[in-house]
Amino acid sequence: MNLQHITFIGGGNMASAIISGLLQQGHAPQQITVIDPSEEARARLTAVCGVDARAVADSMLIDTSLVVWAIKPQTFAEAAQSVATYVQNTLHLSVAAGIRSNSIARWLGTDRIVRAMPNTPALVGHGMTGLFARPEVTQPDRQRAADIIATTGDFVWLTTEDLLDTVTALSGSGPAYVFYWMEAMITAGTEMGLSREQARQLTQATFDGAIALSGASPDSLQTLRQRVTSKGGTTHAAISVMENNDLRAVFIDAMYAARQRAQELGDAFGSA
Repeated sequence: MNLQHITFIGGGNMASAIISGLLQQGHAPQQITVIDPSEEARARLTAVCGVDARAVADSMLIDTSLVVWAIKPQTFAEAAQSVATYVQNTLHLSVAAGIRSNSIARWLGTDRIVRAMPNTPALVGHGMTGLFARPEVTQPDRQRAADIIATTGDFVWLTTEDLLDTVTALSGSGPAYVFYWMEAMITAGTEMGLSREQARQLTQATFDGAIALSGASPDSLQTLRQRVTSKGGTTHAAISVMENNDLRAVFIDAMYAARQRAQELGDAFGSA
């Protein structure tokens, strides 16, 4: 292993997305190791990505330049404490939701920690990630972490760690909100006579087109919406139902609930 070697603790969807991005960027499979207790996950990663996949971590971690923590919050403390003696001089990138860097630093015995809050579109190279680095992380370390995340899409650096909980509520959980609305639109379309395939095709294209238009236009989202919403027209009728049911306030409340849950995860699993 050389100074560019990367070890992933956890081989689930997010790890797979990052690994795929790294391989597409020219990173050699021999430079990547994955630690995952699941035999099925290890077999999949070895077959699809050609990387070294192992059941447990050991002293091999001494030679890795970056550890990516892609595990569930409730398993982080135990996993970290089992390898802490090997990784105190290593850069750590955590994509575990809710686990604060103070807890990670305490478990691992190092302050070289960058936290990331990605989302599932990373699986197709269109992810959005919030990043936070502890003060002790050097500029080269920050760049290294950013280069890794950039293989999955775009990212933003945050000035305070608590904003990661907001990112979780906005973009981390955000794809589920979009899918929720898409499901509702498809259901309505089929109830009104379209085939399910037609309703899905129309819904998908509508979201794709609206996103493309909002990205290309200098106008505000409110202006773009108003251009579609003619007084007394069909869109106005639909928006009126949403406003009469205070849907905007419900949606905002839902995002606050997501942020609250992210904070609770940090409290629950970061105190060990």
